[in-house]
Amino acid sequence: MEGNKKNVIFITGGARSGKSRHAQELALQLSTSPVYVATARQWDGDFQDRIRRHRQERDGRWSSIEEEKQISRLDLQGKVAVIDCVTLWITNFFIDLKNDIDACLDACKKEIDELCRQEAVLIIISNEIGMGVHAETEIGRKFTDLQGWINQYIAAKADKVLLMVSGIPLTVKSKDL
Repeated sequence: MEGNKKNVIFITGGARSGKSRHAQELALQLSTSPVYVATARQWDGDFQDRIRRHRQERDGRWSSIEEEKQISRLDLQGKVAVIDCVTLWITNFFIDLKNDIDACLDACKKEIDELCRQEAVLIIISNEIGMGVHAETEIGRKFTDLQGWINQYIAAKADKVLLMVSGIPLTVKSKDL
């Protein structure tokens, strides 16, 4: 990372839209030794397989950190970090806080505020789950609302926002970096 700039790049889009691939390519353009922050909780065997596949996609230039919730405690000063992903990260709060939307919003916003105080390039990945079918259950609707509100919060703080569509990044917002 050149100098001690602070940048937040927010990449959002649908499932399998190329978000992680694009974020990793971008991180490697900005650093020879980026950090990958995985927020997934290992729920079951299928999820463990997905995590293993993601790890195999990254070579020796990467260092990896697994952190389910307290991402603001990570020392990312002067680094380029990919944080993958907001959806899994807020799921951990949603489950642990018993689906309490207000408590989740407060906790997540505090984490984002603290994280963004670091002098680092943060490439934050999320999902646009609200663009799909309306959730059938109350809990599904609550989570969709939570996801949308957190995405809006991060996008407002971001210097750049990209929407991935079929592997193509579309610039939604771009401040001079």
